[in-house]
Amino acid sequence: MPKSRLDSTAVVTVTYNSGAYLRHFLQSVRASEPESVHIVVADNGSTDVDEARRYCGEFQATFFELGKNLGYGGAINAAVNTLPESITSVLISNPDIELRLGSLSSMVDTLSARPDAGSVGPCVLNSDGSIYPSARRLPSLRTGIGHALFAHVWKNNPWTTRYLSDAVQPETTRSAGWLSGSCLLVRRSAFDALGGFDKAFFMYFEDVDLGYRLGKSGWLNLYLPAAVVTHTGAHSTSTDSSRMLQVHHQSAYLYLARKYRGWYLAPVRAGLRAALHVRAWWMTRR
Repeated sequence: MPKSRLDSTAVVTVTYNSGAYLRHFLQSVRASEPESVHIVVADNGSTDVDEARRYCGEFQATFFELGKNLGYGGAINAAVNTLPESITSVLISNPDIELRLGSLSSMVDTLSARPDAGSVGPCVLNSDGSIYPSARRLPSLRTGIGHALFAHVWKNNPWTTRYLSDAVQPETTRSAGWLSGSCLLVRRSAFDALGGFDKAFFMYFEDVDLGYRLGKSGWLNLYLPAAVVTHTGAHSTSTDSSRMLQVHHQSAYLYLARKYRGWYLAPVRAGLRAALHVRAWWMTRR
């Protein structure tokens, strides 16, 4: 691909005591493409700042110390705001992602060839090689409630299947309601026009909300299975899984309550809040 295309692309990640995950991520970015690409690492108040700074120096990445935890979306927004205007596409990624050879350039090529696309997402593999459902339909009240109630007691229920879009062949390039924020290439102009991620979502559902708002603004969210990355693990949330489970359910409610905000839906929202609260309570005691 022309060198000039990666010259207008940046990679942004957020670190929170990421340790060796960050080094592996930076190494994979540098190994995935023959051309150099600008990388920004936003630090969300880590205690291993010196280690992260050392890794950034090793792989020629810019270290951006925030001094406090802004959440995933907030840190990404802050990092994107530091990029020069010449950057027209941004790969947003977790630090526990490993890029495969050519994955970034494939996404950049697709974004360039599709002026109707606001974002492009790769095929995300779990560490065991299985495919993570990273391109999904937008959750509706019906789908959200069905998934919340039955996902852990009826694996193949129609609501969870619809939410995860497992029925769609993973090798098909297609549009999706939203793409996983674990690794996502966004068109800078579209991202900036929306104000980036909504900072009301401290963690979780910021990617669902972004996909929803991109779609409402007329952009497509494209899933590109030819680009492959591996998600090695949700390290930043593993130390307090109970707390993160509560945050996940709170964010789910926030997203659905905003999407279905009519006054006449107030009883439904109240029921949804109660159901999500009970589900979170039950799951933390399993």
